[in-house]
Amino acid sequence: MYLTMNRFKVRPEAVETFEEVWRSRDSHLKQVPGFIAFHLLKGPERDDHVLYASHTTWADEASFTAWTTSEAFRAAHRGARSSGDLYLGPPELEIFGSVIELS
Repeated sequence: MYLTMNRFKVRPEAVETFEEVWRSRDSHLKQVPGFIAFHLLKGPERDDHVLYASHTTWADEASFTAWTTSEAFRAAHRGARSSGDLYLGPPELEIFGSVIELS
């Protein structure tokens, strides 16, 4: 298993808009080989932001890497920069490989 996360610090006044952007976008993930699951998680609220994380699970690193160079990736991320005013800084990408798995 291979897990990727992007953390977003969303301005409090932009929370509804941010969530709607994610609800209404076509991620193109379901047709990507090796894709397992996606979640958008809402974290703690601070004075200047609300923390969110997009969490994507892949079969392996090769599947994720192929996604990042695909037309589906480009289509899913079109217009992403236009919503930059919703955030305090750019998203922070974190990547994890599975060491132990219990089912």
